[in-house]
Amino acid sequence: MFFERPDSGERAVLVHLHLASEQEREDPREFEELVLSAGGDPVAFIMGSRAAPHPRTFVGGGKLDEIAAEVRAQDAEIVMFNHALSPSQERNLERELECRVLDRTGLILDIFAQRARTHEGKLQVELAQLRHMSTRLVRGWTHLERQKGGIGLRGPGETQLETDRRLLRARIKSITARLEKVRKQRDQGRRSRRRAEIPTVSLVGYTNAGKSTLFNHLTASTVYAADQLFATLDPTLRRLDLDNVGPVVLADTVGFIAHLPHGLVEAFKATLEETLNADLLLHVVDAAAAERDANIYQVQDVLAEIGAEGIPQLQVFNKLDLLERAPRIDRDDAGRPERVWLSAATGAGTDLLLQAIAELVGADMVSEELRLTPGQGDLRAALYSLGAVETESYDDQGVAQLTVRLPRADWNRLMKKGPEPLF
Repeated sequence: MFFERPDSGERAVLVHLHLASEQEREDPREFEELVLSAGGDPVAFIMGSRAAPHPRTFVGGGKLDEIAAEVRAQDAEIVMFNHALSPSQERNLERELECRVLDRTGLILDIFAQRARTHEGKLQVELAQLRHMSTRLVRGWTHLERQKGGIGLRGPGETQLETDRRLLRARIKSITARLEKVRKQRDQGRRSRRRAEIPTVSLVGYTNAGKSTLFNHLTASTVYAADQLFATLDPTLRRLDLDNVGPVVLADTVGFIAHLPHGLVEAFKATLEETLNADLLLHVVDAAAAERDANIYQVQDVLAEIGAEGIPQLQVFNKLDLLERAPRIDRDDAGRPERVWLSAATGAGTDLLLQAIAELVGADMVSEELRLTPGQGDLRAALYSLGAVETESYDDQGVAQLTVRLPRADWNRLMKKGPEPLF
């Protein structure tokens, strides 16, 4: 594949420029965390400012000499840029610096390649890598780019570069078809849940906000969770039973990041559809992060890109243990929960979160007291199968008196089937 990772961390020189032409600037600290997450060993961090990127090498001549000197002094193996580089800029920089050069998109792709654990996740990463690689093929085959005559150079008329591009196109087509099959299987599962009227609650948020830790605490699962960027790539679904509501499906999804490469959004559509089809989004926020507000904006930006901005949201301000505050629920003017403050690491406030989810998901619930005759045993059995019966007693005539609570859709469906109960 495109990325070859050695056993030990590669010595890396990091480069970040403040560009006047950039409306939204990248965060240098987050860039360093990305490099560490990829297993790199940052030995130098070079920063500078320019009005606009140099068309040939992105940086100016003086900064290029500074980077080259640092590469030699630190015996660095790779130079990483906190920016998106064009294929020609990447090639020119490698020629000048005499070492590998990787941009921000390539770095995120490499992290995704390391984190993917399921077959679907690996396919999605490979698709994104191949699309990224297809524009950079010429770098490896400049000596075979053109057809030539002469001994040993005559062939069927297709250059090595053209062969590779054809093979890449075939592989991309194959992976896209397999991911489409995965998407249809996921959609079938979602249709089954919709028929059963089981709500879906999806965890979203900036990477490393604590989604998987919260997911594990709520569902008693063992999903991989770590204090690193993009610890979760593969979506995980678990059943969660809520008081007075019944079962819901909780989904843990990939974290977002500022300027998430569009190719990744495209490749991970099958995964992101779990977010798109949710009944409620739990937007997990690192409450202790200095750039908290900016991260919230970036998540909303990605949600808008995938068309999920209209889905109801509940903000979950996590890592409250770092702020030494008490857990609480913030409500809007109508009394509906809009924000929960908690700590997924300690569990403080997770009971408030479950209460808030139950209020939002169970907003369209029916609570009734029914009287069922002995001849309405089928309706009684159906209510029990839905977990809707809260209390039950009998009078002297054998009439069952039930207190029930269930979703309105289930209630309407049951009322259509047979004789109505006595109220």
